[in-house]
Amino acid sequence: RKGFISDTRNNLQMRGLVVLLVSKAAGPNLSTEDSIQNDIVSGIYSSQRTLAEITELIHTAFLVHRGIVNISELTSSDGTLKDMQFGNKMAVLSGDFLLANACTSLARLQNTKVVEIMSSAIGDLIQGIYYENSSSGKENILTDDIRISDWKEKVFQSHCVLLAKSCKAAMELAKHVVGIQNMAFKYGKHMSMSHKLNADIQPFIDRNSNESLPFDLNSAPVVFHQEFVGREVWIKQIKETQGKEDLINYSKLQDAIKASKGVTSAIDLCRCHGNSALEALECFPPSEARSALENIVYAVTRFS
Repeated sequence: RKGFISDTRNNLQMRGLVVLLVSKAAGPNLSTEDSIQNDIVSGIYSSQRTLAEITELIHTAFLVHRGIVNISELTSSDGTLKDMQFGNKMAVLSGDFLLANACTSLARLQNTKVVEIMSSAIGDLIQGIYYENSSSGKENILTDDIRISDWKEKVFQSHCVLLAKSCKAAMELAKHVVGIQNMAFKYGKHMSMSHKLNADIQPFIDRNSNESLPFDLNSAPVVFHQEFVGREVWIKQIKETQGKEDLINYSKLQDAIKASKGVTSAIDLCRCHGNSALEALECFPPSEARSALENIVYAVTRFS
């Protein structure tokens, strides 16, 4: 689907681009043998370009898998269940096909360390999505009883680990030292975290958005809000906004969250991760690629 790569305003295929920019910002490793140096085009190794494509393949595969519908929650008014069952099977097969292609391309890189790094990223993604979808009761389906530290751990696994480890793997392909690899990992991690926080904050600050539209009840501003007011008060606020058939009035709920420090705390955390990402870039020499990576951070930490 087109929605997988574009939300009508922004191109969502940014992970591969960041891998390429990090690769170019770090530059070639001049201490490696000549055979590797001859494989450079515009300051980027061909293996790093392949890795960027692999990163997008893995991301797209998990987007497809995330599209699987929980059939047990559907009613007869939602349409034919057989169609949804067929759609789920196709989503699983399509996602698995993309992952298989990604793994094949990884093997062709002939670098066991990179295979190890990217395999661990896939494992972390699977675990993160499992935690994201798991719930033990009706109340927890709406909102998790977690603190912001737990939220950060879950978000890292389900949204940040792929880019972070892809940036690290790109440095390994160029045979850069461990210190450079760790800084690339740090940039990918903190920039991704800032990006996720920005997305969570938008429903609360976007004046053009419809306040009656649902927002994620496990997003960062909500988790912060729950920490400030307490779990019991938060559940009470949800119940007070529920109308017929337990439908939530998101506009009222949004007002309650805005009245606390949930939104401002999420903005502060977003900027904190952005600063950590910028610090990681200081190990790279000044260049257009480094400036582009800095501008990405500025874009996701700027709020009107």
